[in-house]
Amino acid sequence: MRRPYPLHIHISTLFLALIVGVCAVLAGIGYRLSSSLLQSSAAGLTSRISQETLLEMRLLIDPAQMATRLLSQQSVSRAGSLAQRLQSLRFLRLALDSSPALSSLYVGYDDGDFFLLGRIGHGSADESARAPSAARYVVQSIERTTPVARGVFMYFDDELRLLRQDDRPDYAATYDPRQRPWFTQARNAAGLVETPPYLFFSSRRVGTTLAHIADGGRAVVAADILLHTLGEALARQKVTPATAIAMVNGEGRVLAYEEARRMVLTPAADGERASLARLDELGVPALGPVLDTVRNMQGRQTAMLAVSAAGQEWRASVDRLLLESPVELYIVTAIPEEELLAGALRLVRHSALATLLVLLLTVPLTWGLAQAVSRSLGSLAGEAEAIRHFEFARPIVLDSSIKEVSELAQTMDGMKRTIRRFVDISQAVAAEQDFDRLLPQLLADTLKTAGAGAAILYLAEDDELQPAAALQHAGQAGAAGLATVGIGRSGPLLGAALAARAARSGRLLADDHAALGLKGTEWLQFRYGIAVPLLNRSTELVGAMMLFGNSETDAGRLSFVKALSASAAVSLESKALIKAQKDLFAAFIQLIAAAIDAKSPYTGGHCARVPELTRMLADAACAANSGPYRDFDLSQDDREALHVAAWLHDCGKVTTPEYVVDKATKLESIHDRIHEVRMRFEVLKRDAEIACLRAVAGGEEAAVAESRLLAAWQQLDDDFAFVARCNEGGESMAEDDVERLRTIAARTWLRTLDDRLGIAREERLRKESGEAAALPVAEPLLADKPEHLVPRRQQDRFPENNRWGFRMRIPELLYNRGEIHNLSVGRGTLTDEERYKINEHIIQTLMMLSQLPFPKHLRQVPEIAGGHHEKMDGSGYPRQLRRDQMSPLARMMAIADIFEALTAIDRPYKTGKTLSAALAIMLRMQQEQHIDGELFALFLRAGVHLEYARKFMQPEQIDSVDVDALLAGLEPPPATV
Repeated sequence: MRRPYPLHIHISTLFLALIVGVCAVLAGIGYRLSSSLLQSSAAGLTSRISQETLLEMRLLIDPAQMATRLLSQQSVSRAGSLAQRLQSLRFLRLALDSSPALSSLYVGYDDGDFFLLGRIGHGSADESARAPSAARYVVQSIERTTPVARGVFMYFDDELRLLRQDDRPDYAATYDPRQRPWFTQARNAAGLVETPPYLFFSSRRVGTTLAHIADGGRAVVAADILLHTLGEALARQKVTPATAIAMVNGEGRVLAYEEARRMVLTPAADGERASLARLDELGVPALGPVLDTVRNMQGRQTAMLAVSAAGQEWRASVDRLLLESPVELYIVTAIPEEELLAGALRLVRHSALATLLVLLLTVPLTWGLAQAVSRSLGSLAGEAEAIRHFEFARPIVLDSSIKEVSELAQTMDGMKRTIRRFVDISQAVAAEQDFDRLLPQLLADTLKTAGAGAAILYLAEDDELQPAAALQHAGQAGAAGLATVGIGRSGPLLGAALAARAARSGRLLADDHAALGLKGTEWLQFRYGIAVPLLNRSTELVGAMMLFGNSETDAGRLSFVKALSASAAVSLESKALIKAQKDLFAAFIQLIAAAIDAKSPYTGGHCARVPELTRMLADAACAANSGPYRDFDLSQDDREALHVAAWLHDCGKVTTPEYVVDKATKLESIHDRIHEVRMRFEVLKRDAEIACLRAVAGGEEAAVAESRLLAAWQQLDDDFAFVARCNEGGESMAEDDVERLRTIAARTWLRTLDDRLGIAREERLRKESGEAAALPVAEPLLADKPEHLVPRRQQDRFPENNRWGFRMRIPELLYNRGEIHNLSVGRGTLTDEERYKINEHIIQTLMMLSQLPFPKHLRQVPEIAGGHHEKMDGSGYPRQLRRDQMSPLARMMAIADIFEALTAIDRPYKTGKTLSAALAIMLRMQQEQHIDGELFALFLRAGVHLEYARKFMQPEQIDSVDVDALLAGLEPPPATV
């Protein structure tokens, strides 16, 4: 879809586009002409560089050639000893100084002798370091005419005065000129021999060697020429600052470059020789891609190519140096297009500046003319922008001489008012969270916006429309006297709207009043109506709206009511769904709490009373106008989070086995194992009776045997009675009782049946960890057997740094069902393992709630629900939180949970404490920093304890409480570090 623009933009753009187009064409033509000229100039420049380089090489090589030819005629080529050769030293120096590129002059003899004059500093770095500081020349000599070959290095200053002489036997042993390529090539050639440029072994510099057979043919004279000055000469030939120039051979090896250090590749390993870098090894991105072109020249004199490197475009050329030598040498040049075409780009910039100047002069004039034409449209565009930003404060007032613009302004003003009303209604509906308050508000907004005198809102239920809200413009409201309307018999007007699934307006008939059940003058006074069916996203009927008035409805108002009704229907559906989901969620959590309470008779009603008591304490905190909670307040979302947390605070108990929670005796598990112990005592009593009868049968006096039997029976009865008392549990167990229990346990009874038959798989696996005893077997009366130890699975543990922050000590075993171990429990009936299993419910609560995808306003539910067993001093569980680490709501729930547990009357194992006794216990807990003192004081001052007692406690539990005395006994909260 084409995007519209203001008129003055079109006018201005037309003129500016024309100016820019003309200037761009002129700049383009200038750029093409200048760039073509500069590229032709660049080709000429590269040719000039090649010629300059060739001249530079001739200036280096020609003097060296002359010196070599002269030296071949000099007497040093015929001298037979070092002393004779030194007589030509001054001549050699003059020849050496004739060209700065000459590195050394030397003579190799047929008998293997060698004589060289070289400059200090042109050799290797090690050799230069050996030379005296004043030395300028070095003579290297090898004499093989002596019995032992002699190698000598002699150092001379500028005046050829001998500074030092070193004997070098190793030099004579390792170097033989007759084996060097320059010697053999010169002996086989009629004239001067010139080697291709190469990397000198000692100095690691690039050079070439000239050689000529001496007069008489007994020796070969040679000269080494360094080409390093060619790199400097190439640098002087650069066309632009970034131009890259190199001289290479046919293989692409670099012989000259402005940075000589780049030309030599360091050996990768000991023993390897340094080598010349190729173009792609030089480290210059623009020259690397030219390597293939150099290798494929095949006799061509020049080649041009475009190269992309280092984020730039380059113009590269390869030109062959026309030397007399058969060796092919090339000059490679790379120039960045940005610099090469700098002149053309400068022209483009100048053209752009000229265009910009023209635009700056033209824009104000063009803009002024366009604004004069389109000022009115611009004002309307501003009003449209205000509408887009929902700014409806001021009306649209525009005086324009253009008729169409004035009509458009009037239409936009009406649209602005309509949108404002629609937005106001939508915002009001969206802001209302209470579904029951939403219906009258929605009806009132529609009534006001549509200009009606009265309205009724119906909600669809099955095949009927139930009146939900009614309102009149005069202020009377109420739907109590309105009748339910059947969808199939809703009257002419509403029936037509429901059938068409669209709003309808018209005159109200007597049948309409009758079908809607409208009676009284407050309804019968209206003669016209609008019937609006409310459809949800699935086009299902969710309700209907009837608007009443005394004037006929126009098409515009009807269209607005249609649009408003569609929005109202969606809002109704959304709010109804949200309300239904909240109701379902509330019922679901109460269902869970009820199931937990129903699971054990010991906790009946606990999950229902704790939320009520927590709410009471929270309301007291919100109502406080002094003290630490004077600024405390809860939003509706906070209250919902507290409500959910309170109902779910013990949801983890669904994972706690009933036989652990309900364990009334020490030996009770699924059943009370005291019955098994009693049967063992019965067996012992039978064994004693059988022994008595056998003794009498064997001739013993019956009276003596029976007396012994009665004594044994009495002892067994006493022992069993003691074991049974131990099984009942208590506040403590004396050490003497534990010792007697162990003494009784040591008695044995005879088992003749296999105890591994007919048992569960898990118990069988535990028994199989040990060897089965041969039957019959004497077993202790009470025992802690290996099969009594139920191991804890790895998934029942959690690491020390677990993500929930649990810090409870986990027993090694899941259960220890040993008989002596259980009967020896000092307090109550639970072992450490079973007490942990009960306390573990809060761990399960936190884990279960943490996995639920609570909405944002309920994300603190796990923290609130999981903290009611924490203590203010950090000794609670499961995370050992301190007071300052807990939210006020979590501390409130801890108080509610304790108070409800102390006063509950539905616990079979205890009676509910009186009000004063429960508060005395809680005072002691506060003094021990187990509960929050500030909240406990609020609990007492606000009378929350009395309010709860009157609602949930028995009258006999509600006794007199001295609140002032309790408050005086409170310990101050610990200082926060």
